Amino acid sequence: MQWTPRNGAAVSELRVELPHFQRMSAQPRLPNEAPRRVAVVGADTLGASWTALFLAQGLEVIVTDPDALAEARLRHYIDEAWRALKVLGVSSHGSPEHLTFTSDLARAVSRARYIQECTPSGPGKRAVIEQLDALTPAEVIIASSSANTSMSVLQARCAQPHRCVLAEACNPPHLMPLVEVVGGQLTSAQTIERAMRFYASIGRKPIHVRKEIPGNVANRLQAALYREMAHLIDQDVLDVRDADAAVCWGPGLRWGVMGPALLCELGAPAGGVHHLLEHLSGPMTALWADLGSPALTPPLRHRIVEGIRSEIGDRSREQLAQERDGLLIGLLRLRARLSRKPGRTSRVSPRRARAKGKRTEGP
Repeated sequence: MQWTPRNGAAVSELRVELPHFQRMSAQPRLPNEAPRRVAVVGADTLGASWTALFLAQGLEVIVTDPDALAEARLRHYIDEAWRALKVLGVSSHGSPEHLTFTSDLARAVSRARYIQECTPSGPGKRAVIEQLDALTPAEVIIASSSANTSMSVLQARCAQPHRCVLAEACNPPHLMPLVEVVGGQLTSAQTIERAMRFYASIGRKPIHVRKEIPGNVANRLQAALYREMAHLIDQDVLDVRDADAAVCWGPGLRWGVMGPALLCELGAPAGGVHHLLEHLSGPMTALWADLGSPALTPPLRHRIVEGIRSEIGDRSREQLAQERDGLLIGLLRLRARLSRKPGRTSRVSPRRARAKGKRTEGP
């Protein structure tokens, strides 16, 4: 039996006799405890980042990828990411030594209690989901990273589709807390609840996306902003460097602290957001109507690329990534520190906080 190669090509037809528990039509009662053993399927950058996070949270992780060089790349990535994770705080049980690698998909998932599927987008992803469904007990959640293919499509031919769910993260997930949890037409409410609980238990900020939409939520919000940036650059309102500055030194600073909806309350007069929406709805909707929808023509693409190159200067990609990650870590540490200030209301009960265990280092 083969599974999806790194280029996402279609896999050979699955010839696996479904175990008895997979042929049952009734949905089993799913366990409530958080899984401690996770399988990551696919060891590219996304899968490697998820792996680093799981290890830092004290989980046992087994990773599988058919590429002969995948393990070496994976372990190098974890070594690099571990420095950042130690700054943010590693579980007292967290260790890279809890990582196992195998190219055998069946072996990788045989003892897993949760599966994070991270294979490349393409026609092979659906076949991988079907193989995972055939290889694992029905109570094991299969969480897929996919912004291009809906879960309803991915789960359509599974014997136990109720336990399949999308879990889409921003890159890199070991630093970016957001996880979008999206069910398909056949995903059970209990699966969504368990997935939300699992990601919250490892320090993520899961949100439940209630409808399947192309690109999911964060990508659509980014696309809306980038479309207007491209329009302003195309209309020669400003160049690439100033477009970036307008975001990261303007509203982007606020967005790193509170969401745009909540910030409306602070940006409004004494009447609050109700007053703001009542009196500014006309100007705001007029501005919406004036927003651009540019075509990414070759000249505009060239202009953006040259502008980015000028903004980067003599920095390497590695230096740029280190700069980004260092600032992200600083912001995350600051937010964590402020969230522990006296008087702040926490959503985590003392019992759940104790269950998280002690941390080593961190903010």
